[in-house]
Amino acid sequence: MTEEAKPEINLRLADERDVRAIAEFNRAMARETEALELSFETLMAGVGNLLAQAQYGFYVIAEAVAENGTEAVGSLLVTYEWSDWRDGLFWWIQSVYVTPEFRRRGVYRRLYEFVKTLAARDPRVRGFRLYVERQNTLAQQTYERLGMSETHYLMYEELRES
Repeated sequence: MTEEAKPEINLRLADERDVRAIAEFNRAMARETEALELSFETLMAGVGNLLAQAQYGFYVIAEAVAENGTEAVGSLLVTYEWSDWRDGLFWWIQSVYVTPEFRRRGVYRRLYEFVKTLAARDPRVRGFRLYVERQNTLAQQTYERLGMSETHYLMYEELRES
């Protein structure tokens, strides 16, 4: 594929047939961004459990169209945060992954636009949030080009061993 080529991309909500692809994307993202080796068994269970429980959120799949069918080339996860300050929901965008050969081709833009279209149908949605590695300046530039801005908040966490 040439640098200028824009692939034909279909977008849809993920379902059970996508568990393996999403788990593979999550494993690849952990390797690339944090040099972590995650348990594939845990990833498969985590993706499957989210898909089975809509109250947690949803995944969106980007598929490239080819002569012999479609191939998953990207995905993102949306989870929900209730805001009592705004009496509505923030949609957290997480687990964003686009395969290397489809990066810088508008796939993430299409995924984000799909999410925004879904949110426009739900009057409870007040906005979108995501977190990004401090060193991932390419992703930060992409998010800014799409209208997002850096907040004044820092993020803290305390992890529990599973």
